[in-house]
Amino acid sequence: MATTVRLTQLSHGAGCACKLPAGSLAEVLAALPVPARPAELLIGNESLDDAAVWRVSADLAIVHTIDFFTPIVDDARTFGRIAATNAMSDVYAMGGRPAFALNVVAFPKTLPMELLGEILAGGAEVAAAAGAVVAGGHSIDDAEPKYGMAVIGFVHPDAIWTNAGGRAGDVLAFSKRIGTGIVSTAIKRGGAEQGVVEAAVASMTTLNDRAAADLAAVAPHAVTDVTGFGLVGHARELAAGASMAVRLRLADVPLLPGVRGLAEQGVVAGGTRTNLELAAAYARFGDDLDEVDRLLACDAQTAGGLLAALPAAAADRLGWPVIGELCDGPAGSVLVD
Repeated sequence: MATTVRLTQLSHGAGCACKLPAGSLAEVLAALPVPARPAELLIGNESLDDAAVWRVSADLAIVHTIDFFTPIVDDARTFGRIAATNAMSDVYAMGGRPAFALNVVAFPKTLPMELLGEILAGGAEVAAAAGAVVAGGHSIDDAEPKYGMAVIGFVHPDAIWTNAGGRAGDVLAFSKRIGTGIVSTAIKRGGAEQGVVEAAVASMTTLNDRAAADLAAVAPHAVTDVTGFGLVGHARELAAGASMAVRLRLADVPLLPGVRGLAEQGVVAGGTRTNLELAAAYARFGDDLDEVDRLLACDAQTAGGLLAALPAAAADRLGWPVIGELCDGPAGSVLVD
């Protein structure tokens, strides 16, 4: 079936690169009325955090998130695995553990239902690996396939991670390599080498459960996951939450194999280019960084790694690449050098 239907040819974009621009979303949200905030709502949309958190009792809170997107690879089961891994990630980024999920499906009824079965099977595999269960879902007929999950997890109210707790002197540690947006664009164009694709798929199907467990042992001050707004965009969120600036050292950011070469050939997602355009409002790039460097820093990620702000000594124990630090400067600004 995968040899006769190329899922990526049925979509206008790929993965988290399909996100609406952050600036456009901010304008829409700012125009909405602000409802009364119940005391039980511990984390809402005011800080653009990874998930909503609702306190149930003194020692239990619910973490709720939803994420879905268009095909990022052609193999249906792999697409399902990537989408589910990405949806689970926001729960881990809040310090929680996934418990159950509901499938979110848009699928053309003109395509064989066996393809949809493969997508759902891939999602179920990831849910099982996360110790969660798929408890239902919703589907619609749509000319463009889309898949993801609404995920419910649990966390102790005193153990929630947010994107707003960074402190002066914190460094930034990152758990994965970047470049999935560039690789997914190469897949869509039919020009990706097998080894490059395999490395990107391995990254996008690796749950952040182990990374979250490692982080929990060193008590991070702030955490987010890096997805569609790119490394620079999500670093900005940590900077804004700390009312500080962030400095990123691009040479220390680990890249997936083949990514720089693809970017040099102009294989770049539209969402990545949008991220770079938006970054002009809050980011500065070193004069020695060319356009390829800047695009890599802004590449729209799917199922990306956890980005944590924590003391340098804790980062040493953690062992992840340290790619920058919080520093003095305009709140929410980013320097990439």
